[in-house]
Amino acid sequence: MTSKQRRDHEKTAVRERIVVSAMNLLKAEGASGVTMRRVAEAMDYTAPVVYQHFANKDDLIGELVRQGYSELVARLDAAHNDTDPDTRLSAVAAEYLRFAAENEHLFEAMNGTALPPDVRLAAARPAIGVLSKLVDDWAERHRVELEAKEAYEIIWGTLYGIAALGRLGTIGPTQARQLGVRALELLLRGWSCGK
Repeated sequence: MTSKQRRDHEKTAVRERIVVSAMNLLKAEGASGVTMRRVAEAMDYTAPVVYQHFANKDDLIGELVRQGYSELVARLDAAHNDTDPDTRLSAVAAEYLRFAAENEHLFEAMNGTALPPDVRLAAARPAIGVLSKLVDDWAERHRVELEAKEAYEIIWGTLYGIAALGRLGTIGPTQARQLGVRALELLLRGWSCGK
């Protein structure tokens, strides 16, 4: 390994440690708990080391949100392995709600106001792609004409709202998953009847 390769490897390793430390803070305390100083302290470094890798807190939170969406997409991909589009959409809805319950603060950073809307939207594009494809497959199978963007936004908004309800002590994550799947079934039934 050349000295340049070793430096590059060390730089990558430090960046990964920064991200892991920041993600731990985010998952424990939310976006407000993530500061450059606290991330550095968690790693036994100084804040300038963190600034060598991330321009500011928004840049760091943006990376955490991108990683959150990567994890979500991997889980959605794993959930929709059935051939029936209705079953695939239900499985994806349940997995989305499971992810939201298991990653409350990360989920909030992914969907809340911690970052500007354009940054969140760019990070969400892979997840939007998964949902759009599923909606397209469902519409084709049922011979329903839908505006795909509008349909996935309705589904996404519905599931996001139910995920928020799931954080309330009176509903909880298990019931939120059941409600989310049921809400999706009702949306799909409504769209099929309207063809």
